[in-house]
Amino acid sequence: MTYDNNAGATGQTSVSALFDSQTDAQAAVDRLVQAGLPIARIHLTAGAGAGTAPSADTGQGKSFWDSLSDFFMPDEDRYTYAEGLSRGGYLVTASDLNTVEYDTALDILDAEQTVDLDEREASWRGKGWGGYEASSYVSERPVVSEQAVAPSGESIPVIDERLRVGKRQTSHGRVRVRAYTVETPVSETVELRDERVELVQTPVDRPANMDGDYRERTLEAEEHHEEAVVTKEARIVEEIALRKTSDSHQETVSDTVRHTEVEVEDERSAPRRDDLDRTRD
Repeated sequence: MTYDNNAGATGQTSVSALFDSQTDAQAAVDRLVQAGLPIARIHLTAGAGAGTAPSADTGQGKSFWDSLSDFFMPDEDRYTYAEGLSRGGYLVTASDLNTVEYDTALDILDAEQTVDLDEREASWRGKGWGGYEASSYVSERPVVSEQAVAPSGESIPVIDERLRVGKRQTSHGRVRVRAYTVETPVSETVELRDERVELVQTPVDRPANMDGDYRERTLEAEEHHEEAVVTKEARIVEEIALRKTSDSHQETVSDTVRHTEVEVEDERSAPRRDDLDRTRD
């Protein structure tokens, strides 16, 4: 699975993909460079050593989480990529892409060797991984306080949650066209002509010419038979190709955000009139 982010008015986009092996990740980087993408905008983040599977809440996972802070993506996806890196994966990101570069990078990174994040997350959760919701990063989001000087004693943080909507490219399957040759029996009927030579004997009774009829002579006729001759002609009757078309649509994303409401209960009683008079004295 690849992840992409539209950076808004700049029209720039980034695409990320996770790989299980360094060989596959480096091959993807090489293909991006061969396709004309500048190497300065291609990033390969190496994961932990092979055979290790620490949680992203460990110190190692924390470093992977921080290393992805430069790539704009939802915290849930950043946490998943950090988990994949901590389990030995390799992340390839192509950033600041225009429309043409984006399509090129997406075709290259959306390959069979790319890790399907949805399937991988399901596998991790089946082995006890709690996901982003159960991580410590949820409680580590910065809280902006409007109070310049912290009050003495215990304080209540006021939290305002904001909705950030990004985009993620998911695979909906592939279309493959394979050409191969098959042999089909066919039949054609053709009319053939056969010639035969027959000996014809006709009884006659006429005087013989002693000069002409006694000379030596030979009669010869050749038979001919027609036989079927098969030739084949290959004709191109159709051409098949694949092309991509795309359209865009707007989708309204609805969710809930949380914020802190502060309710103040002042149970102090108002001072009595005689108390105010004594205060003035």
